[in-house]
Amino acid sequence: MMNEKAIEKLQERYKILALKLSAIGLIAQGTITKRIIKRDPETKGKPKKNYGPYYQWTFKDAGKTVTVNLTAQQAKLFSEAFKNNRKVEKLLSEMRNLSRQICEASAEGVKKRLRNNEKSLS
Repeated sequence: MMNEKAIEKLQERYKILALKLSAIGLIAQGTITKRIIKRDPETKGKPKKNYGPYYQWTFKDAGKTVTVNLTAQQAKLFSEAFKNNRKVEKLLSEMRNLSRQICEASAEGVKKRLRNNEKSLS
């Protein structure tokens, strides 16, 4: 079992991560695709015409893929929310790991039985 100082250190790290988590702004999941449509003119001699850029946000909702068209300003906001979501996932992963360590260290676990050929460590 870990000593009290080590447990306190883990708990302090957990509190710091919780504060970082609370400071994160909007979060969202999905992907943004920038689309440009290139059209050949019907008449020869005219330049090709491009339409766009268009932005599309694709995400899953209740197991179904949903696509939403966005303005450039919306695409920028959603991109920031995607970055925030990745930060949240990283923080949560570390918090889960710390939680496991704290729980395991704070209480005595199940004692393992010795096999016939093993000797007691104590």
